[in-house]
Amino acid sequence: MVFSKRMQCVASMVTPGSRLADIGCDHAYIPIWLFETGRITMAVAMDIRLGPLERAKENIVHHGLEKYIQTRLSDGMEKLSPGEVNSAILAGIGGKLIVRILSNSPRIVHSLEELVLEPQSETKALRQYLMETGFRIESEDMVLEDGKFYPVIKAVPIEQIETLSEEQLRFGPKFLKMRHPVLMTYLQWKEKVNLRLEKSLQRTESQHAKKRLKEIQEEIQHIRAAYVYYDM
Repeated sequence: MVFSKRMQCVASMVTPGSRLADIGCDHAYIPIWLFETGRITMAVAMDIRLGPLERAKENIVHHGLEKYIQTRLSDGMEKLSPGEVNSAILAGIGGKLIVRILSNSPRIVHSLEELVLEPQSETKALRQYLMETGFRIESEDMVLEDGKFYPVIKAVPIEQIETLSEEQLRFGPKFLKMRHPVLMTYLQWKEKVNLRLEKSLQRTESQHAKKRLKEIQEEIQHIRAAYVYYDM
């Protein structure tokens, strides 16, 4: 079973002893590994697509874990019941899609003790959702694998909303607090990309280009504000 650095990072965030739902499970590698290493007591592997779910089922049977890991064809958390699991993974999809899935199942989400999220994009929108719906970001990690950056967020429910700054929403409160080395690499890469885009857009007069230029310049400012955390 191929277990990438990204999957290891996601799996490491799950609290030992959890009952897990893996939403968008693909091959079910993560719940299989977590059960075989004794970190979870059971799991529900779920996917909206039949093909990946069949592959997940085959892998689960191959490892002799069909008594412990169920598979369900489900749009997001639709086929879960409140209290059935206490931990959920949503990995390998965009941040806004994660927000949509969570927003569509509020009763399930608020019955959970933790969310382990690996957004492929739109991390600000995801952190904004967590902040506004009563979740605190407990931990964050990031890996660089095959030239791509993969942030992983663990969030837990709280009673009072914790307000995050713009830089914390964009780049992660725990990342900035711990001065995460992979985040610094990401910031430096992103700044170079944005500076090239800025130079290119400055040569274009269209309204769309001007709007995009403003967005790029704003992001450069926030990246440079994030560098301050590393100088503290």
